[in-house]
Amino acid sequence: MSRNAPAIVTDVPALRDRAHDRLTAAQDRILALSHSLHAEPELAYEEHKSAKKIADLMEGAGFAVERGVCDLPTAFVATAGSGDLTIGICAEYDALPGIGHACGHNVNGAASVAAALALAEVADEIGVTVKLLGTPAEEFGGGKADLLRGGTFDDVAAAMMVHAGPEDAIGMTSLAISSWNVSYTGRTAHAAAMPHHGINAADAMMIAQVAIGAYRQQMLPGGIVSGVLTSGGEAPNVIPGRTSASYDVRAETFDDLRELQSRIRACFEAGALATGAELAVETVGNDYADLRQDLEMSILYRNAAQDLGRRIPPRAPSLRGGSTDMGNVSQLLPAIHPMIGYDCGQATMHNPEFTRYGTTPQADRAVLDGGLAMAWTAIGMATDEAHRTRLIDLLTKRRDAVVAAVRRH
Repeated sequence: MSRNAPAIVTDVPALRDRAHDRLTAAQDRILALSHSLHAEPELAYEEHKSAKKIADLMEGAGFAVERGVCDLPTAFVATAGSGDLTIGICAEYDALPGIGHACGHNVNGAASVAAALALAEVADEIGVTVKLLGTPAEEFGGGKADLLRGGTFDDVAAAMMVHAGPEDAIGMTSLAISSWNVSYTGRTAHAAAMPHHGINAADAMMIAQVAIGAYRQQMLPGGIVSGVLTSGGEAPNVIPGRTSASYDVRAETFDDLRELQSRIRACFEAGALATGAELAVETVGNDYADLRQDLEMSILYRNAAQDLGRRIPPRAPSLRGGSTDMGNVSQLLPAIHPMIGYDCGQATMHNPEFTRYGTTPQADRAVLDGGLAMAWTAIGMATDEAHRTRLIDLLTKRRDAVVAAVRRH
């Protein structure tokens, strides 16, 4: 901080109490938001109502709101405070096709709103700028990667969010992922009268699938390849002239993903080579990097959550989840992505049964506890000199690296 910067208030218990009081005063609006998001689920990059609901609430709470950032109509940034330590809080609000908020993003988004409102109450006294980032398309596409590329995170020293789940968890990792649309174009012909005039696109896909199956034994540990056929022909008496599929390629690290992508693409090329069909591989959305959770921030969050009476089961830090674009954020700056749990019976995430638990009293409790735990985590980072210095130094190094890269080019 500069010599003329105001002194940082370090009475942490009092700061926590004030953040709690602000959250309590706003909890009806926050829970109504969570329920409203749940009632009107929207898909990736189409979350117009959801983004507006959150942006309107933040604007009404005194935040400066910029809508449609990075040329994304359903992305926004809401800011409060004017400190030199910018804390980014990521709000998710997209749903899944056909099953709504089966990943609990109504809880995620509302908890981030809760955190931003609570932290804003004390932001100026602890030298913080609160930056709520409306990040669309986590389920499919990767809005956070879009915002990173557009510079929205350039001033953010640390980022956080909580994710709904069946139980609390800290330190989980996630897999890097790339999504592909794959198609073969061959030539149709009568399957009995003149099959020799055809080029069988379905055979090309079959050969690729067999090649992928054969490669699994040598696949990098942690690698996962999964796919579904989206078209495979029209009639049994017609040589298929076109087939298509959607595939996900996952690996434990971004570097491993690059290697795995190369090998799986070669399997698809084998299908084209063997049959003479033409191959097209299209990357869908952004590639997601693996999640790297910041240890020091995780400890602060754990302490805050436990102070709220939450039980965090012991588990190995290497336990991995699925894939998230928060991984892209975590590769560039300190970040956390803990799970905030609530009772959902035997339902698992991405299952329609999970959706119906998203507005229960337990889910509402997760919204409020997750929000307050994040606000208290930010207070801990801002008021501890070592934490604060580390975050600002890392941000400075990141900015210097960008400047150096620009000068080299």
